[in-house]
Amino acid sequence: MTKLGVYKNIIEGIMTIGLVFVFPFSFVFKIKLVLLYFIIMHLAGRYRGRAILIWDELKLLLLGYMGYIGASLLLLDYDPFSWGQFGWLVLYLLCHGFCNLLIARYTHVVFWDKLKKNVLIIGAGTTASQLYGTCRTNRYSLLNVKGFINCNDDPFFHHVDQTIVEQEKPIYPLKDLEKVIAEQDIETVLIAIPEMSCKDQRKLVERLINQVETIKYLPRMEGLVTFNTKIDDFDGQLMISTAEGTITNTEKIFKRGMDILAGLAGLCVLAPLTLYVRHLNHKQGDYDPIFFKQVRIGENGREFTIYKYRTMVPNAEKILDELMEKDEAIRKEYQENKKLRDDPRITKAGSFLRKTSLDEFPQFINVLKGEMSLIGPRPYLPREKVDMGPYYQDVVSSKPGITGMWQTHGRSEVNFEQRLELDEYYYRNWSLWLDITLLIRTVKQVLGDDEGAM
Repeated sequence: MTKLGVYKNIIEGIMTIGLVFVFPFSFVFKIKLVLLYFIIMHLAGRYRGRAILIWDELKLLLLGYMGYIGASLLLLDYDPFSWGQFGWLVLYLLCHGFCNLLIARYTHVVFWDKLKKNVLIIGAGTTASQLYGTCRTNRYSLLNVKGFINCNDDPFFHHVDQTIVEQEKPIYPLKDLEKVIAEQDIETVLIAIPEMSCKDQRKLVERLINQVETIKYLPRMEGLVTFNTKIDDFDGQLMISTAEGTITNTEKIFKRGMDILAGLAGLCVLAPLTLYVRHLNHKQGDYDPIFFKQVRIGENGREFTIYKYRTMVPNAEKILDELMEKDEAIRKEYQENKKLRDDPRITKAGSFLRKTSLDEFPQFINVLKGEMSLIGPRPYLPREKVDMGPYYQDVVSSKPGITGMWQTHGRSEVNFEQRLELDEYYYRNWSLWLDITLLIRTVKQVLGDDEGAM
């Protein structure tokens, strides 16, 4: 059990005991509920330090509560059955679950100074910068980055040549590694140089092995290792079996059911929202059609017509061609990113709609029709097919979604290539839990809390 696990045990114990004695259960039943809770949660692995992000904790909490609810119902006396006792138990479980969500949300924040681990990142390039961003915004990991190590031009390594990215934290030379570990009281080292050779990595681990408690590294195996990958001991040899996140028929039914419910809920909002958008457009003197229709690439390459609120001036495609013909910088930016950062074609009302993601709401029509899903890859344009290159087949293997990896992991900050990588990641690592986490992140972004730190 980790130190965080001990804190949670104590806090959840006090909460459980206090809550269970509020309800009119027999004394023996109360004791059983308390003991059962800790047995189930320990079996679910909630206190073993497996969760490094809030999504991991929520998953373990959900699995634990499914077991706790089932086991609690078995404790009831069904001879004779009492609806009163059943109702009190359901209310207790709801109150307990809500309180536990608050504990899961705030425990690591409240005890941050006591639980944080000082971290040193080996590397100072783009990968290291992205890793630092994750550590900084996802405080649940309790990783307190103290600095970076620049490994360029050091005789210790032979094949490290990173483009150094300016960082908020200090960047130290590799020769000062042991000195920095001692002075900054480093407990964990993260190796963020995927291009490092196996020989150099082995040398670095041997140098660190007695210096810190934990060493973690990002492997150079993009596209090869997924969350469905298995590691086997093949008679003393490490064997990695790669696999894609294939969707079963049961999961397809569940996902489609979720899409239908979301589509119906979206249509309930769509009617009043359309009147509001119409008001905004008219207020700006824009009396052109509210909706925008465009052909996009769907599942298995089938084309379909997507619906959105119009956020650009009429004849936007023609104007884009004229802009690219007149301005070389605009042409280069669009060819690289398939969008313009400061697009002059966007209307004032359209800018508001895009910023709040309200322009996507008409796509719930596509969701109900089965052409799109609530969560999925970005729906690409037919003319982008050539630029998608080897990513095309993976991306179109899933239904495009209203939201997905791109929208929740950078959006305006990622270029076209990175968008494709994110969509490929979604296909190869698909799971119902991934859909749930992306949906939660989308809601947080729409509400204005998009830091990702829970």
